[in-house]
Amino acid sequence: MGILDHYFIGYLAMRNLWITGIINLLLPFLHHFPILYPGETMLMNDHNELAFATRCIHAGLAPDEGTGAVKRPLVMSNNFRVPFDWEGVEYVYSRDLSPNGRWLEERLVALEGGEDCVVTSSGVSAINGTFLALLNAGDHLLCSEVAYGSVRTMLLEHFPRRFGIQTSLVDTTDPENVKIALTDRTKLIHIETPANPTTSLSDIAAIARIAREAGVLLSVDSTWSGLTNQRPFQLGADLVMHSLSKYINGHGDALGGAVLGPKQLTDLIRRFVVKDLGGCISPFNAWQILRGIVTLPLRMERHNQNALRVAEFLERHPRVAWVRYPGLRSHPQHTTAIRQMQGFAGMLNFDIHGDPQGRRGVVEKLKLFAYATCLGHEESLIMVYDDYQGHEFFRVSVGLEDPADLIADLEQAMSQGS
Repeated sequence: MGILDHYFIGYLAMRNLWITGIINLLLPFLHHFPILYPGETMLMNDHNELAFATRCIHAGLAPDEGTGAVKRPLVMSNNFRVPFDWEGVEYVYSRDLSPNGRWLEERLVALEGGEDCVVTSSGVSAINGTFLALLNAGDHLLCSEVAYGSVRTMLLEHFPRRFGIQTSLVDTTDPENVKIALTDRTKLIHIETPANPTTSLSDIAAIARIAREAGVLLSVDSTWSGLTNQRPFQLGADLVMHSLSKYINGHGDALGGAVLGPKQLTDLIRRFVVKDLGGCISPFNAWQILRGIVTLPLRMERHNQNALRVAEFLERHPRVAWVRYPGLRSHPQHTTAIRQMQGFAGMLNFDIHGDPQGRRGVVEKLKLFAYATCLGHEESLIMVYDDYQGHEFFRVSVGLEDPADLIADLEQAMSQGS
């Protein structure tokens, strides 16, 4: 090895020490410049290329600029310091938009699709607020006859009497009923599928074609799908709504709602529902729900599996009169479920033979199923509902417990003498 080789090796060593020193000096400041900081921020730009489970974790995630914290912080401030010329500033007052709310919106867009998202205080505020934001007196709204109770109340009582908005509730499990119910004043078709509380399904693609031909908007409440099991935008929906309080949060400890769709529409909804009506989500609830989404694919896979196991058990049980679960061949819209769902979520209905008073005996003997009204939580829930036509039945939200334990609990609760 010649003298020049020794000099060259020495030069390389000194250069590497110099570069290392510069990096060590700059490292504490790199988190102030997200464009230079590798990781989740960059992934936000190409999240559509990532798998769904990866997006559940990384979409809407970036290191905190102030501390470098990997997790998004909880920002409880209700207002923000702005420059004198503050037009166009993103965060001014948290009723209009909060950082936690916006990060949640980013993740939901990455998962469900649509150009933009508006998160609200609850699922009901998202749905009814959207109707009020997009419709005027004299307009006509067509809706599934089986829909969430507060939505039905608004459509049947308040909209016609207070706001002059005409409404029709029809059986949307048959698309022909939708076509027949359209009028020249119809501006919006709203379907809930699977529907609460009956698990009935509407053919999104078929109704989307009808809406397109009529020149009206189609909105879909996809809450019961758990987001992972149904893709309404791909089937032709203009707007998609979720009660975030259910599967998406998944832990029964936060309220929230969401509307996704074209930015032109979500801007109108945001201004009316969130800013003018004040139907904003709290930063803490948004933070909770963003955290809950991380495990959504794992939870929904278990909900799907458990509910099918429980439904199959109930269908074989001699005391059970009938079972409704979209994943069973016996479900009236099973072919629709197969066509438009990738899984069938955790909601099912059933009833028992004999005296309806026997339902009380079943409920009082259950140990693992809480008698409670919500759904999509980690623990299993049960409640007696009716189909708005006077027929009562059990509505069951199958949780994440071991399915053998759930089946054993139902077995002992329905044993003779219940």
